[in-house]
Amino acid sequence: MSAPAPATRAPRVSRRTGGSTSLLAQGESVVWIMGGTLGVCAVMVIGLLALVVWQGGTTFWPRSVERMELANGSVLMGEVTRRETMEGGGFASASPDVHRRLVRTGNFELTGSHFEWVDDNQIEHESKPERATVLERRSWGRFYGVPAEFRIDGRAFASGPDASWREFQARHREVVKRFDRRYRLQRDEYGELNSRLESSRLGVIRVEREHGVESAEYKKANAIFEGEQRAMEGRRSALDDEIRELDRENARYELRMITSRGDTATIAAADIVRGYPANRLTLPGKLGVYASRWKEFLLGEPREANSEGGVFPAIVGTIVMTLLMSIAVVPFGVLAALYLREYAKAGAVVSAVRIAINNLAGVPSIVFGVFGLGFFCYIVGASIDNALFAERLPNPTYGKGGVIWASLTLALLTLPVVVVATEEALAAVPRSMREGSYACGASKWQTIRRIVLPRAMPGIMTGFILAIARGAGEVAPLMLVGAVKLAPALPIDSVAPYVHPERSFMHLGFHIYDVGFQSQNSEAAKPMVFTTTLLLIAIIALLNLAAIQVRTRLRRRFVGGTF
Repeated sequence: MSAPAPATRAPRVSRRTGGSTSLLAQGESVVWIMGGTLGVCAVMVIGLLALVVWQGGTTFWPRSVERMELANGSVLMGEVTRRETMEGGGFASASPDVHRRLVRTGNFELTGSHFEWVDDNQIEHESKPERATVLERRSWGRFYGVPAEFRIDGRAFASGPDASWREFQARHREVVKRFDRRYRLQRDEYGELNSRLESSRLGVIRVEREHGVESAEYKKANAIFEGEQRAMEGRRSALDDEIRELDRENARYELRMITSRGDTATIAAADIVRGYPANRLTLPGKLGVYASRWKEFLLGEPREANSEGGVFPAIVGTIVMTLLMSIAVVPFGVLAALYLREYAKAGAVVSAVRIAINNLAGVPSIVFGVFGLGFFCYIVGASIDNALFAERLPNPTYGKGGVIWASLTLALLTLPVVVVATEEALAAVPRSMREGSYACGASKWQTIRRIVLPRAMPGIMTGFILAIARGAGEVAPLMLVGAVKLAPALPIDSVAPYVHPERSFMHLGFHIYDVGFQSQNSEAAKPMVFTTTLLLIAIIALLNLAAIQVRTRLRRRFVGGTF
């Protein structure tokens, strides 16, 4: 009997027991670096949002009015908007720091300035006058003073700060209603009359171009135009009479104010948007002024070179432009990605197209604006004018900047985002699902439509969300293809055909640029920059949340095809 073979022994692995493994070998240092970088980015984003929310949310909160007697004998009264400290004289200097404050003094027609810097060491005495009143006007900015008289028909109806202010409050609501009625008549009624008259006039020109001046068609069209013109003249005369009556009634009421320097100013009640005794406001009163300002900001139109008033036209323009851009970019982006991923054969041409799409994402946005101006406005728009609106030439209809061209320009700008996201979503659909569909006898298009696209839809919605976030905040291309400082009419209104894609429009991003860098009263406009920024962020967030909600529902429906 032979002896059993010795058991094979496993090789011994020497282990290092002394010392510790370096953090670099374990990768923990890289993890800490990545985590720290993420934390810094999160802090920066949260800090920026907190600054915008704080500055934008407190812009409309009413401040108290301070009266300051300076060492040089002058007297100022207004709202302190900012405080800052200036260092004395460097490292080796013994000069004390200088504290100063920026006071919004208003009364521009009397002083020639809206703001003044005041050093604290120049102030000999300061107080908060109980009857100090703030008037927000339709022009010339704010006015600070004390009510002296309320006048009707040029005569004093109430005298003294309390009596004149009570009378002003009792009459001002009706004055504002009459002013709003006058504005609606001038904007809507006159606008409708002018639109109908212009349409009739262009119809006559069209008939003249087609049939000639001596034709029966021209004589008939001209007779209809003259009849409408006479009828509209009667309506215009009635509107003029009503507007003159509203102006005459509002011109009866005036408020006389006394400033801190002793000057007297008489202000028409119709020119006053809002007034309040700043130092006598209770908390409900301050909340009322705060809510009134927000209501005007969201639903009103801009005034004072966009530094005051509301941004409703900019809100409408931003939403309309973003929706039109989304309608344009998503179908083209999805179709392009479908062809590249599902139909196109790999080769030099497809590789070149993908490289071009990736490079397109890095092109500066202003280049897209130049392209949109040259191609959409000057070529496509001019061709449309020549073909359909020849009677309006040389005044262009589509051959200029408009919301439709701005939307198509931004659609080109965001197209690479949608194409890349859609391709990745299509690639994420398991191949086994395609093969199973083919095995059941489905064609390629049936497989794409019923199997691939529904399960890739969450990824497509991701590209859609990114496109909204990118396009809604762009400003540079819009300055060339349709965005303006002040649009006389909205792209959507109650005048047929109700949607006017050829019109110029206001945009919140361009409004921020205009108020922050083009306003003559930059200090007064600075708070509006933060408020408009907060509003733009909120609108983009709402649009994104709506798209995210749709994407979430699609993911729940097609759990197996999420991306």
